[in-house]
Amino acid sequence: MSDSGPRPVFDPSVPTRERDLLAAEPGRLVAARLPAPRASRPGAATIAARAVWIPVFAFFYGVLPGGWFRVFFLASLDDDTLLDGVFRWGRTALLAMMAIPAVQILLILLGQGEAAALLAAAGFTGWTIGAIRHLREPASARAARDHHGHYLLPADFDRPAAQLLVRAQRAVDAVLGSETHRAGLLDDVDNAVVLPRQEWEIAWALAEHTKLRQERRDQRPERLTPRVRALLEPQRRAMELSVRAITDRIEALETYARRAHDADDAYHEWQVVERLPEQNARYRDLLARTVRHDLAREEIGRLADDAQRAEAVLRDSVGTALQAGRALTLG
Repeated sequence: MSDSGPRPVFDPSVPTRERDLLAAEPGRLVAARLPAPRASRPGAATIAARAVWIPVFAFFYGVLPGGWFRVFFLASLDDDTLLDGVFRWGRTALLAMMAIPAVQILLILLGQGEAAALLAAAGFTGWTIGAIRHLREPASARAARDHHGHYLLPADFDRPAAQLLVRAQRAVDAVLGSETHRAGLLDDVDNAVVLPRQEWEIAWALAEHTKLRQERRDQRPERLTPRVRALLEPQRRAMELSVRAITDRIEALETYARRAHDADDAYHEWQVVERLPEQNARYRDLLARTVRHDLAREEIGRLADDAQRAEAVLRDSVGTALQAGRALTLG
């Protein structure tokens, strides 16, 4: 989430692996209000060029020591240099490019010409297959098309909707980033499941609000007669009720976030007090050396009482946060 707007929101029903792909390449995402992206299909000229370049590419990298000739080829299959193309494919491809010619030469020197030819054919075939696979549609682009409408971008929200969504996302981040959540003290509420679902449902409703408000502006109510405007009045009231309901839901999230913050403070205090027994022993020794025994016992007892009170405050704060979280799940 940037300072100026909300982050993309993903439908929890999108598989985790594909959701990670989409989040890693947001540039491929298309706003839900726009048509779904279409699969790219190469034209005839591109197909003809690939029919030439793929065999040449595979021959120099899979058969000859192509790494030494790459400086003479200034374009690879997707407009990068051949060297960039090899390194982009990874260490295995680079090692194969360097090793195959050396092994071929060794086989020829040993009089194993047929084996050298088979190795050359295998290298050519492997690089050809690799080049064809590399030209396939990226998995992230396919996921962006397949799941279009199941993710929402900042462009899907007008200003009022974006402001509400930012509030919701900040509340979600506050809970998931809290010490009590990381310590497992809020596990009674399955935040990892409940909060993403809440965020998606809020975002979906806000995107609908955005579309309906735009449709209402397109109707240009100032040009309509009072009779027609009266027919549109129920729609206006329905929108107000929906916005109020979503705002209440966001406020419930913010309440949960505040309770988690309060629980964090109590948890920190409890951590401090939990370390007191060891410190108490040192203070007991100090008091025993400097004041009467009965006074020392009274002071140590007071320290123990403080520890019990801090633990009680922690339990109350965590309990309050859990109640706020359960209210979200019921809502």
